[in-house]
Amino acid sequence: MSLTSRVFGLFSTAASDSTAPPAGDSHTSTWTQSTLIGGIDDSHHSVRNGDLALLEDEEPRPPYLHAMLAGGTGGTCGDMLMHSLDTVKTRQQGDPTFPPKYTSMGQSYSTIYRQEGFSRGLYGGVTPALLGSFPGTVIFFGVYEYTKRLMIDSGINPSIAYLSGGFFADLAASIVYVPSEVLKTRLQLQGRYNNPHFNSGYNYRNMRDGFRQIVRMEGFSALFHGYKATIFRDLPFSALQFAFYEKEQSMAKHWVGKRDIGLGLEILTAATAGGMAGVITCPMDVVKTRIQTQQNHLEPPSGSSGAKHCVEHVPKESPRPHAPASSHPHPSRPHSRPISTSGANTSIPPPGTPRLDTSSVFTGLKMIYRTEGIAGWFRGVGPRGVWTSIQSGTMLVMYQYLLKQLEAYQVLEECL
Repeated sequence: MSLTSRVFGLFSTAASDSTAPPAGDSHTSTWTQSTLIGGIDDSHHSVRNGDLALLEDEEPRPPYLHAMLAGGTGGTCGDMLMHSLDTVKTRQQGDPTFPPKYTSMGQSYSTIYRQEGFSRGLYGGVTPALLGSFPGTVIFFGVYEYTKRLMIDSGINPSIAYLSGGFFADLAASIVYVPSEVLKTRLQLQGRYNNPHFNSGYNYRNMRDGFRQIVRMEGFSALFHGYKATIFRDLPFSALQFAFYEKEQSMAKHWVGKRDIGLGLEILTAATAGGMAGVITCPMDVVKTRIQTQQNHLEPPSGSSGAKHCVEHVPKESPRPHAPASSHPHPSRPHSRPISTSGANTSIPPPGTPRLDTSSVFTGLKMIYRTEGIAGWFRGVGPRGVWTSIQSGTMLVMYQYLLKQLEAYQVLEECL
């Protein structure tokens, strides 16, 4: 019997009290399964021959509250740890200038830190990121564990259960984290208030001011700009991340020969799972960033109040007194610079080149490909790959560690 078949058999079959063999009865099967209680078996299967098949038993299932608290804490720590690298990625993907100011990861890091500092530069937008991260990951891990267990108990292949669990968990959490993602991304792109070093088209004093300006000038729905693009990025990312992680964990346990694979392999499996998923979904991340930060997101009707929205992203507090006089025949006509779709190694696009002014993910992908090629889809792939690797490693390792601590605390409480 193959390894996959035996793993599937473990998840899809269960013995009950009524069918359990009596004590002393000789059992010819290699496997002995413990009794299911309420459809959930938290105990281990035993192996009579003592071979590595012991590692293929059903994983222990922590209480949902433990999974949600451990996941929320781990996810938030990972997001906060890697926020500065996420800022670098956002600047590279959403830079509206040509040629782009931010090119390599090291150059972008040093430029932002030197010109704008740590808190308002590299860690711009950290407050909305924090407010969206913890509740979002709490919801995510709760739905993931529920979906995964339900599908496995229904006899569905574990790999499909892991993919589907990550997919549905991210869909549920998106209601919370997408608005925070819009605020975070815009604050990351603008940098410090009245930033003299980079003109992103946005200029908010802080998160509260950004929220008020977005709602007042663009409407509450603007907080969900790029919702479809975020879903198209995060659903496959989470599905792939957890499918890779669960598979690598299984391989590591089989290779080591015991359930505790050690800190080194814990970090390696978590980091590689997140890194691979991050690189694969990079094109969706580029489209998401540009949709959420583009100006003139929708062309308003002539003379409508919406025309005001496309020019008030830059408030009047940031004038340019030293700007040279324009030779444009209509100097009073408001102008809003669109987000650039030109890569670092392309020539200046000719007049009439379509700009990324769409809410459609697939249209955005086509427009970026026409103007930048494959390289445009993978703009910022270096920071994204590193960010997702370290963030996933931090989140999943802390998740496993906190689950063990919570389990030990629960056992100690029960003994007292």
